[in-house]
Amino acid sequence: MLTGKHILLIIGGGIAAFKSLDLIRRLRERGAEVTPVLTLAGEAFVTPLSVSALAGRKVYRDLFDLTDEAEMGHIQLSRVADLLVVAPATADLMAKMASGLANDLASTILLATDTPVLAAPAMNVRMWQHPATRRNHAQLSDDGVRFVGPNDGDMACGEYGPGRMAEPMEIVAAIEAQLAGGPLSGKRVLVTSGPTHEPIDPVRYIANRSSGAQGTAIARALSALGAEVVFVTGPADVPPPEGVTVVPVETARQMREAVEAALPADAAVFAAAVADWRVQGARDQKLKKSKDGLPTLAFEENPDILKEVSHLGAGRPKLVVGFAAETDDVLANATAKRQRKGCDWIVANDVSGGSGVMGGADNTVTVIDEAGPESWPKMTKTEVAKRLAARIAEALN
Repeated sequence: MLTGKHILLIIGGGIAAFKSLDLIRRLRERGAEVTPVLTLAGEAFVTPLSVSALAGRKVYRDLFDLTDEAEMGHIQLSRVADLLVVAPATADLMAKMASGLANDLASTILLATDTPVLAAPAMNVRMWQHPATRRNHAQLSDDGVRFVGPNDGDMACGEYGPGRMAEPMEIVAAIEAQLAGGPLSGKRVLVTSGPTHEPIDPVRYIANRSSGAQGTAIARALSALGAEVVFVTGPADVPPPEGVTVVPVETARQMREAVEAALPADAAVFAAAVADWRVQGARDQKLKKSKDGLPTLAFEENPDILKEVSHLGAGRPKLVVGFAAETDDVLANATAKRQRKGCDWIVANDVSGGSGVMGGADNTVTVIDEAGPESWPKMTKTEVAKRLAARIAEALN
């Protein structure tokens, strides 16, 4: 898919810069031409010689290079590529991009370009979660910059959490999706998936039988149509798709926080099976058997994420899609749920004992919108996802 495509790769200054070497190799394996731009901080982690050897091209480093700037090199570099990729996109680079600063070659190229930009953030977890970075991320998303990652994982500093740069093959998949020019190119879509786990004590929790397969298939199908997908997933049985931003969570409250952080978006698909209730005052220590009888568990309601997003004001996605997993009176219950939640569409399915939907490979759904229900025949969850993604693309365009 990348044969003949020209990628301008900006390598920021972070330990994740070493992954940029593998990224260059992977891109060239697929026929892409890669022009590297190495920041001064990036040189502390990878050498210009190693980058140049893998790219097979000159490495651009200095804004005030007399030879290059005699021909307005930063302008030419910003215009000749099919896609600008920033990997790693450090907190500093993201701040410069969001503020329109241009005090080195990389930031000047990014300000002078009218070419699409894909960024792969990489930084310490606290830097990623800092309000300033969150504001910059939101601003850049509004400006049309697409993101892949960051992922959760161990940091070089010894901490754990979101901030790891996406793996090279994830970035390649995102580049391919971006350049495919699909009907959702330039659109940002939020997808929730999987169950939530609500703790009773440190070793027990309340959950449901959702495998996360349908939500994962939807995220993959939307990405294949060119969308930038933020994938918020509970503890699923299936691995997340490549080429999307994965945000793993455990509880409903964590999912709500992740959804809020992922907005704004053009569309939101709430395929997660979020627990309606959680245990009030979950114990810090394991509950023990007692001669006094069984323990009493009190419950309280979890946040209604679908309803909250459906009733947002200016920040509401153009299209909000909910799911209704029902065991009886499927159509009536799902129709009532759509009215109650305020979403645009509800995807209803029968998850009763004999249906085999939860944990299975197939699904039978009915899509309900303001025009009424549209029943689809039984098909694989992958086929359901592709058909739903196509419908979403049509609605957004």
